Amino acid sequence: MTDEENRPVRRRVTLTGISSRAWEHPADRGALTALRELRGFDDVVKAFFGMWNERGFRLQFLAGAIRVDHRQYPRVYQRFTEAATTLDVVELPELYVSQDPIINGSAIGLDKPFIVITTGAVERLDDDELRAMLGHEIGHVRSGHAVYKTILMILTRWAASLSWLPVGAIALRAIITAMLEWWRKAELSADRAGLLAGQDPSASLRLLMKLAGGGDLSQIDTAAFLEQAAEYESGGDLRDSIHKIGMTLGSTHPVPVARASELRKWVDSGAYAEILGGDYPRRDSDGDASVSDDVKAAAQSYRETFTNSQDPLVGLLRKLGDGAGDLAGSAVRGARGWMGDASRRGRQDGEES
Repeated sequence: MTDEENRPVRRRVTLTGISSRAWEHPADRGALTALRELRGFDDVVKAFFGMWNERGFRLQFLAGAIRVDHRQYPRVYQRFTEAATTLDVVELPELYVSQDPIINGSAIGLDKPFIVITTGAVERLDDDELRAMLGHEIGHVRSGHAVYKTILMILTRWAASLSWLPVGAIALRAIITAMLEWWRKAELSADRAGLLAGQDPSASLRLLMKLAGGGDLSQIDTAAFLEQAAEYESGGDLRDSIHKIGMTLGSTHPVPVARASELRKWVDSGAYAEILGGDYPRRDSDGDASVSDDVKAAAQSYRETFTNSQDPLVGLLRKLGDGAGDLAGSAVRGARGWMGDASRRGRQDGEES
């Protein structure tokens, strides 16, 4: 028997009425709530990009990929419906399998987002890992990520075409850089959605291990992989920190070891268990979401990351910040002391005259 056949069958909890806010990372949710609060923002965006034919993109996959249903890739379709049922998604987006040996997936589109996964994912992922991956992509669709990712894809193409125009290229690249930072946080949100869809932390971790090292887990040790994640976050010196910035700045995805670490932290925080226990925001309360609360939560998330980071460069910045604070405090205390001395001297001079 295979390892998959030996694993116990897990009974998944259907998360009835769950809102995407339940799995959205604070930095992701803060940006999304602010965008959603702008009246008519999505309509303006879609109108602005109306010149881009979404149907053409869909036709590309309709012509050159396999559309999944109960007749085509039935195993994938079964895992897809299971993930959607667990996340209480009634209307399934279209799903395609595209020829590519790399394990990958994406959610694309403005009006009717659809999902594409690769043959590499189908062939190399077991049922539990595949369910987690499909849940990840459903999470993107439910959070509205596909719309903004598609916008990012278009902006990136425009930036390349406007490279001859310095001002236009600089402005677009500034927008793209900000959107890439948001997208990396959106990936962390979707990882949480994938975990909630499969409700198997070990499967979600195995998925990230396979994304990092292919499909043969017989050669990979879970504990060693998590040690890699810890070393990546804290190891090295300032030169490594600079290299990390270069690796991340133009990327849409955090590196797999960082994603594994973030997902582990979310589980350890107790948030995952609370959701499985029924304590999560419902879709019918999405209209009550507070923009200010979500923005504050995003800011707090960045502060906590900065405070708790073991990265050498961040540690140096913290020390410089503390030093600046000490210097400013000393200056203030010195100024107060000088003013106090001057005041006393003034009173003495008045008394002597």
